[in-house]
Amino acid sequence: MNRPEEMRVDKWLFAVRLFKTRAQAAEACRSGKVRLNDSPAKSAKLLRVGDTISVRQNPITRTLEVVGLTERRVGAKLVADFADDKTPPAELEKLRLAKLERGDSAHKKPGRPSKRDRRLIHRFTDCAPPE
Repeated sequence: MNRPEEMRVDKWLFAVRLFKTRAQAAEACRSGKVRLNDSPAKSAKLLRVGDTISVRQNPITRTLEVVGLTERRVGAKLVADFADDKTPPAELEKLRLAKLERGDSAHKKPGRPSKRDRRLIHRFTDCAPPE
């Protein structure tokens, strides 16, 4: 398999799953949220193995070292083969606190009860379900 020696910043950011789309990665570069080796990076800037990329994603700034290059988007388990996360623990703590502040997303919003909920309600109130 022929691996590239250089590749575009936006392609790499998309391939290692920092952004959902390549267009989002390019927009982050345009808006100055991406830095390559401590200098602002345009989306077409070429990066190599060993470069350091900083990406500002609210509320933290992620710092990654390029370990490998790939043209294709990789699975979440394979990201470690292409990027080494050098984000300081203080930044990760900010992210954890922001998630706690937002609340648990597992709770359902109030609204129409599900079929299971309705059955439990009917069982609790001892009334027969409507026919």
